[in-house]
Amino acid sequence: MANEEFPSRLNSMWRYSEMMPVRSPSYVVSLGEGWTPLQLTRRLGKHLGLRILRVKDEGQNPTSSFKDRGLCVAISKHLELGIQSFALPSAGNAGVSASAYSAAGGAKATVFMPRDTPNQFMLACRAYGAEVVLVDGTISDAATEMRSRNGEWTDLSTTKEPYRVEGKKTMAFEICEQMDWSVPDAVICPTGGGTSLIGLWKGFDELQALSLIGSERPRMYAAQSGGCAPVVRAFEKGAEDIEEWTNGQTAAFGLRVPKPFAGRLILNVIRRSGGGAVAAAEGEIDHCRLLAARMEGMDFCPEAAVGLAGLRNLIEIGEIDYDENIVLLNTGSGGKYGITVPETDSA
Repeated sequence: MANEEFPSRLNSMWRYSEMMPVRSPSYVVSLGEGWTPLQLTRRLGKHLGLRILRVKDEGQNPTSSFKDRGLCVAISKHLELGIQSFALPSAGNAGVSASAYSAAGGAKATVFMPRDTPNQFMLACRAYGAEVVLVDGTISDAATEMRSRNGEWTDLSTTKEPYRVEGKKTMAFEICEQMDWSVPDAVICPTGGGTSLIGLWKGFDELQALSLIGSERPRMYAAQSGGCAPVVRAFEKGAEDIEEWTNGQTAAFGLRVPKPFAGRLILNVIRRSGGGAVAAAEGEIDHCRLLAARMEGMDFCPEAAVGLAGLRNLIEIGEIDYDENIVLLNTGSGGKYGITVPETDSA
């Protein structure tokens, strides 16, 4: 059945083209995104007390993050609709991805970034030909500035248009196909704007509609830094929506989203799945990056390190058991970030 539905003809997420919104292949602006490894860890899972821990390594996408999935689909579809100019607020990876895919499609990109975004992200956007506008404050402030300008562009902000989610759902397709059309017990998602949580959930639903999986679903866990954890706070309070987190600070720039626009959808996915939301100490980020590097040779970004620290917290409180099958998202390459390595340390 699986081979009939998705013949293995492309080593990219476009192997699932029948499930994508772009109707004409001529508009697909692909750089080879998707079909990233689902790596079974050899030592890291055992170190944490797990029998099976797999890492979906999204750092191997064209611009080194999972943002490529959503922005590839969004820009391709909007090009098909006749749109040639795009804008979005970004704390880093999304801006780089939007700039690259806009360049590949011959379109114009404008990226609004917090002024304290690491310089390498700004330089990458400009290298791809995007206009970069620096804004004081957080990604929310960048979004406010973008909308105040009323530019002649299409807004590609997280969950402000429908197509980025369509790209992110392909992670669910790949995880299940790479596990011989089975479903993990839990997925740990570093969460800022929440597109991955929402997209993964949609992907699992679509696989069931195709009879490729049954009604089983993984528990979905949102991982955030304690320095900016609006989803965790809302989940723990039993709230229906997410209140803004003031003065949020974290080295995991992709998670510094004070108030996700899709707050209700994020909380709905977490609760329907039987999962939860977990905060990790900011001081754990470099430690967990080193742990992944030294035990598995994996280059974790700070956001994924938050996920790893959150996973360890979930294990310690008994939320996740030894014999469960766990998937952790490494949402991007750590190569864009600096890391402090003590002269004498034990990761």
